Amino acid sequence: MPTTRISPKHQITIPKEVFDTLRLEAGDFLDVQTEEDKIILTPKKLIPKDQAWFWTKEWQEMEKEADEAIKAGRVKGFKDVEELIKDLNS
Repeated sequence: MPTTRISPKHQITIPKEVFDTLRLEAGDFLDVQTEEDKIILTPKKLIPKDQAWFWTKEWQEMEKEADEAIKAGRVKGFKDVEELIKDLNS
């Protein structure tokens, strides 16, 4: 089990094997929690604000439905916009 030391400024270095295993990158964020006598560090990928809508529960459910519809062949293809509009109006 890798070991690290706490610096005078309360900083730690993540051992290289852990860093590589978790595919961490410099600048990544970590959630920090305590559990009894343990410190738990969990990698946290932040999502840019302009992309947060995509990761909402509701949107992800719609994405799952769309993937299932595509897989089941419940989709239509159109050769151009006019054909699409004609289908929408029918």
